Amino acid sequence: QVQLVESGGELVQAGGSLRLSCAASGRTFSAYAMGWFRRAPGKEREFVATISGNGVSTYYADSVQGRFTISRDNAKNTVSLQMNSLKPEDTAVYYCGASRRYSSIRLGADYWGQGTQVTVSP
Repeated sequence: QVQLVESGGELVQAGGSLRLSCAASGRTFSAYAMGWFRRAPGKEREFVATISGNGVSTYYADSVQGRFTISRDNAKNTVSLQMNSLKPEDTAVYYCGASRRYSSIRLGADYWGQGTQVTVSP
């Protein structure tokens, strides 16, 4: 069982930056691939970024490639998402997810956090 708690979401102007964090419980954090997902108003949840358990491999959605960076600290059981050059279309609730399968986490996670709201004003 993994419990996830996101933080860091807030209102920011277009072009600005935010850093989201996700704190995980449990003693086997490094065994899980971690991902960030988002759900914009009226839209389906979409994949944003993922990182492998050892932090070596990362993968991003085309819409955020080059602007967002995912990282993790296995000693602190945390995963972060640095978001730069934010756009109004990045407005969404951002969710942290965990899965034992890095290859398929983009399709959905086994464990989810409660989400944190990111709002980007024009």
